[in-house]
Amino acid sequence: MKQLAALFLKYKLILLTALKPLGYWGLGAIAILDSSSIPVPMDLIVAGYAWNDRRRVVLYVLMASLGSAIGGLVPFFLGRAGGELFLLKRIDRARYEQLRDRFEQQEFLALLIPSMLPPPTPWKLFVFGAGVFEMKTRDFVAAVLLGRLVRFSVLAFLTIRYGPEMVHVISDVARRHLAVLMAALGVGLMVLLVFAVRKGMKKRAVV
Repeated sequence: MKQLAALFLKYKLILLTALKPLGYWGLGAIAILDSSSIPVPMDLIVAGYAWNDRRRVVLYVLMASLGSAIGGLVPFFLGRAGGELFLLKRIDRARYEQLRDRFEQQEFLALLIPSMLPPPTPWKLFVFGAGVFEMKTRDFVAAVLLGRLVRFSVLAFLTIRYGPEMVHVISDVARRHLAVLMAALGVGLMVLLVFAVRKGMKKRAVV
């Protein structure tokens, strides 16, 4: 088992080394691999690109976000193809019901919030669940893309402003306060949503 893990790590490093010189195209490919099958430290990689080439930071953020949304379609479609039993093997019935309720109540936010948060957020669990609970593909891509744009934009800004070590600071905070971060983000997004709806209703009333 240890030999297999070492072999996997070796080939992953070779792959990352081969893709990194390709610039933002390579970053997009790495993001696809990370979201679809092979987990890689995306925050460290995005921070490295942003720190070393600040002129192209917008392209790096965009390509990492697009790659993540495209790669996420793999576990999404696996979930849609009949992953309910597989999901129940990974989580208990209570967690499954809780996840299903989230998607039934507000599926876009249920995926947007995890997409905005860094590891150790169980992002692929939500992606797989989105497929199991038959979220529309268009909405899935939009939620992941928007969430990743926010996440990588904030990461790139903090890295340029305070240095690459911010990746470890963010990761440590997320590890210690993940539930609080998810709850706070959810409340904040709901407030913004209510505000936007009310503003739209006022405009219609004026017209």
